[in-house]
Amino acid sequence: MPFVTRGTTLDNTLWIWIGFNAFVIAMLALDLGVFHRDAHEVKFKEAAGWSVLWISMALVFNVVLYLFWDRISPGSTYTNSEAGLAFLTGYLLEKSLSVDNIFVIALIFGYFAVPQRYQHRVLFWGILGALVMRGVMIALGATLIKEFHWIIYIFGAFLIFTGIRMAFHKDEGIDPEKNPIIKLFRRFMPVSNEYDGQKFFTRQHGILMATPLFLCLIMVEFTDLVFAVDSIPAIFAVTQDPFIVYTSNVFAILGLRSLYFVLADMIHKFHYLKLGLAVVLTFVGVKMLLTDTAWKIPTEISLGVVVSIIAASVIASLVRARRIERTGGEHQPAGD
Repeated sequence: MPFVTRGTTLDNTLWIWIGFNAFVIAMLALDLGVFHRDAHEVKFKEAAGWSVLWISMALVFNVVLYLFWDRISPGSTYTNSEAGLAFLTGYLLEKSLSVDNIFVIALIFGYFAVPQRYQHRVLFWGILGALVMRGVMIALGATLIKEFHWIIYIFGAFLIFTGIRMAFHKDEGIDPEKNPIIKLFRRFMPVSNEYDGQKFFTRQHGILMATPLFLCLIMVEFTDLVFAVDSIPAIFAVTQDPFIVYTSNVFAILGLRSLYFVLADMIHKFHYLKLGLAVVLTFVGVKMLLTDTAWKIPTEISLGVVVSIIAASVIASLVRARRIERTGGEHQPAGD
């Protein structure tokens, strides 16, 4: 039986799509307009609180799907439990892959020497743009798979290639000035040498100029686009229901800002996490290739494998970090 799931459609679930997106917009407005109206340095306690909030909301939403999926999507071939399991697996997969994004964001902030009190603003608008880009990519991916089922094999092969490349690729830092998008932007818009508070644009001598903060935002958006090329095909290996794919992605991305501030000071400790993510991508690629065979991997097994790999890589990283601290050695950058 093909792995194409004829789940939610925009026609009979338009209200739930509108309601979900209205909820996301309201939460983002509350975040920026109330809690982060004034630029300030986000401390660990505040970030941890927001992380718990976003994760809790994702789990509550997961329970809602588990209890009411048959009402949310009457025409779906998923049972309530299958929908709940698919969302949880997709959410954990996307959440895990987003952690790798945090490593690069930290390098970008370091390169541009972004003051900590302005970092939340960059992440807010960066993630807002990421939500739009991922929504477009998910819609495109769902359409391609529906019309050309064989494309899942291309996705699977691509994920295996990406996983293997990630396992053996050594991080070499970043140089935004060599980024083609940054180069193109500089041709059309002058850039100031100094920050002007948390403004993305400023005027100097009557000339409208972008600030380094806006260049940083461009790099964050570009980085997420690159990561989305890996993560979007990965979740289609778990489920091809557009609503589950979209909502699990949204919840994973919404919690990325607070997760960054939680992990910012301890990123160097997760030495084996990139290797773990590489194994996860490879596994997901294999799962995609086995979709229409007798060896098709069930979603519950996929969930167990993803959780086990990520947990093992985190535990191994923390053990390594503690051993280095005891011996007085220095941490090496994650991914080396």
